[in-house]
Amino acid sequence: MPIGIMEIEFYLPACSSLKAKRHVLKPMLARLHKEFNISIAEYDHLDVWKSSTIMIAMVSNDSKYLQRHLLKIQEFIKGHWPDLQITKDNIEIIV
Repeated sequence: MPIGIMEIEFYLPACSSLKAKRHVLKPMLARLHKEFNISIAEYDHLDVWKSSTIMIAMVSNDSKYLQRHLLKIQEFIKGHWPDLQITKDNIEIIV
């Protein structure tokens, strides 16, 4: 059964504290979880104000579906949170 994993690193220019960072990230993570039924968490740069890395995981029986769906999530993020600058992204499908 294929597993899709996407890592996205953000630059958060408007955040000047960890509280401001959480104010931006927490609703985004909740919305993505609700909208796409995915597992999602911030896993790197936890104590850095202006950057964050999130990891998204999905399971499906079709690896092409996973690839399309993860790209759709990435476009959703770009469309709904244009102030978050994506500095790095990586999609991996584990078969």
